[in-house]
Amino acid sequence: METLRDRLQKRINVSLYALLFLVTLLALSVMLEGCTDNCEVTNEYVYFEPVYSTVEEIRSQVVLESPQTIEAVGKIYFKDGIMYVNDPGKGIHIINNENPSNPVPLSFLSIPGNFDLAIKGNTLYADSYVDLVAFDLSELSNIREINRLEGVFKNYQVMGFSIDENCCVITGFQENKQVSVNESACDFSSVLPWGGFMYEGGFALTSDRAASFSSKAAIAPGSGSGSGVGGSLARFAVSGEHLYLLDGSDLQTIDVQTEQNPVEKSRSSLGWNIETIFPYQNNLFIGSTTGMHILDISTPESPVKISTYEHVMSCDPVVVDGSYAYVTLRTGTTCARGVDQLEVIDISNLESPRLVRAYPMTNPHGLGIDDKTLFICDGDAGLKAYDASDVNAIDQNQVAHYADINALDVIPFNDVLMMIGDDGIFQYDYTDPKNIKLLSKLAIAHE
Repeated sequence: METLRDRLQKRINVSLYALLFLVTLLALSVMLEGCTDNCEVTNEYVYFEPVYSTVEEIRSQVVLESPQTIEAVGKIYFKDGIMYVNDPGKGIHIINNENPSNPVPLSFLSIPGNFDLAIKGNTLYADSYVDLVAFDLSELSNIREINRLEGVFKNYQVMGFSIDENCCVITGFQENKQVSVNESACDFSSVLPWGGFMYEGGFALTSDRAASFSSKAAIAPGSGSGSGVGGSLARFAVSGEHLYLLDGSDLQTIDVQTEQNPVEKSRSSLGWNIETIFPYQNNLFIGSTTGMHILDISTPESPVKISTYEHVMSCDPVVVDGSYAYVTLRTGTTCARGVDQLEVIDISNLESPRLVRAYPMTNPHGLGIDDKTLFICDGDAGLKAYDASDVNAIDQNQVAHYADINALDVIPFNDVLMMIGDDGIFQYDYTDPKNIKLLSKLAIAHE
């Protein structure tokens, strides 16, 4: 005779089987959805394979050239009346900006694999794939390489492709052929942030994604005494006698007390999601996709993490002014789960940063602040300027909005705002924040 206990056990077993079935069904749906995204039912793909160059070839290609057409803008830096604009992967445009109403291109410093830069005194530091290169700026008409730390970027990699920094570096991708891919070839563990998936010795993209594929995006990694001013998207920063570099998951410290002879000093791991670096007084503020790290650099060669302010996953540059840090969070190719907003964080207690207010934005990128005037590059929504005197009412105090431009990053300095975007390099006079005036524009000739 079946007991009550037996009946209960049967019900439990049925419930367990039902739960197992639901979990299995959910897992299958996730797999099928993923395969729909990455292994389309057409099975028709464009195959790309990496192009390798030897380190000797790369190191021999640094040269100062006549002014070149600006085809894209990456990082921006300003010092002593000169604006330095990175053309991602190619080098740096040198522009005389003593008269912001009439900027004059002087030359182009060709540096293969260049994405970041910083300056101390008369020495420019720039990355070139795996190397850090130092240039003498004492004669702008004769900028020359004076030192090189070979293989200093030890975490350099190109989205899943291994390299040998002592031999060869991936310098691009070559479209090879149309291929048919079986769904079983879809490697879900190696889907790439910029689309597609690893396939044979290269990767495969659907035709629509292949049409907009950028080799630069696939390869790209990303104020102190005597230094210049960098934008909020920088991965290099000079503070005092040291240069700080973000290298993959690591923060590197380079001694630049003797400017022309940089020396590697220390390296510490902060996590693979670090993106930007901003120096302020005796601290570094490191923006990451999951939060903001605050580091004490009172002992410059031994940075110590004080605290971390955490937020939802988003691309994250940060600037600091007094007791507040301003962080823009945005969604994007590698930050698809994020939000689009400005966050104001109280850092009066560095050990316990706290959120003051969050303000919705469209797709904010770089930002800058000077004397309580806060500038935000809101992507295709344009450049926005706010009076940030009251951090609890920033959205009620917008003083300017240039909606018809694409804005990526800014440097506000001595009442002149230098802004870069897909549409060009713009400069504004903000002497009167309520009457901001356009001074000049350098156009970009897109490839």
